[in-house]
Amino acid sequence: MTDLSQIQSTILPELAQLNERISTRLRSSNALMNNVIDNFLKVKGKQIRPILVILSAKLLGAVNDNVIASASAVELLHNASLIHDDVVDDTKIRRGTTTINGLWDNHIAVLVGDFFVSTSLQEAISTGDPRAIAAIANLGKLLSLGEIDQIYNARFNCLSEEAYFGVISRKTASLFIACVQMGGYAVGASDRDIELLSRYANLLGLCFQIKDDIFDYFDDEKIGKPTGNDLREGKITLPLLHVLLTDASDSMLALSKKELLSEEEIMQLIEYAKAKGGIDYAYQRMEQLHAESLELLAQLPAGPTRDMFDSLFRYVISREN
Repeated sequence: MTDLSQIQSTILPELAQLNERISTRLRSSNALMNNVIDNFLKVKGKQIRPILVILSAKLLGAVNDNVIASASAVELLHNASLIHDDVVDDTKIRRGTTTINGLWDNHIAVLVGDFFVSTSLQEAISTGDPRAIAAIANLGKLLSLGEIDQIYNARFNCLSEEAYFGVISRKTASLFIACVQMGGYAVGASDRDIELLSRYANLLGLCFQIKDDIFDYFDDEKIGKPTGNDLREGKITLPLLHVLLTDASDSMLALSKKELLSEEEIMQLIEYAKAKGGIDYAYQRMEQLHAESLELLAQLPAGPTRDMFDSLFRYVISREN
């Protein structure tokens, strides 16, 4: 099973509770805020992060109100980060829909993003578990540090896999880890099982970001961003990074370090990464991460829910957007 919809179908009641809770918690006395949020919530996205919370709870216990509150907390913080990212990147379209800053302006978008952050913290507090509150607070710091790390690496040409994986660990995998931790906390799971799931979630998060980075080398309307967007922002991701570190000419290295690239130069680097096996290497790394995840899952309770964790990993590798 690698179809996300099949995984979602097994937890439809829980996802319905989640979406109802998010909508309710975001209601305010301000008509403009309600209008902006209602429009934003029309597009749900994949909801992989709250799915992870719910599946973790089902694997290690039983879904309860604190599980739904935890799933709400991580989804709200994730959406806050997307809203703020759209402002920073001046993104006008996301998931085929006009962004908040595109429909309104940056001022409103930042304030709505802040509203999501505060509501996320309220949801964590509602669980009554200090570990859940700490997880959300720490996650906010890691997401910010990951973005700053990426800017630093781009500006100072830090070309190493260690630096790359450090960035995606903080800016992407940290959120996946928080999801399984909060699901485990909400059902009173053992430290051992939460640690195993956290290690699995780290691998899944790394894989998710590598696949996102691969999308940047191809032109596809499903993806929702133009080819070479990362290179326009000075970001060198795994496919090109591998080639530059293992098989790069001086001219290509020099080109990759240019502060501003023309469209022709961007396409030159993209085609170079493809021709030299950069995409193949990125897929190999994802398969390695998947193999490691299977070793971790084998130590957790067997059954349909555990199988869904593997299905989710396979979906992340094979997804088309």
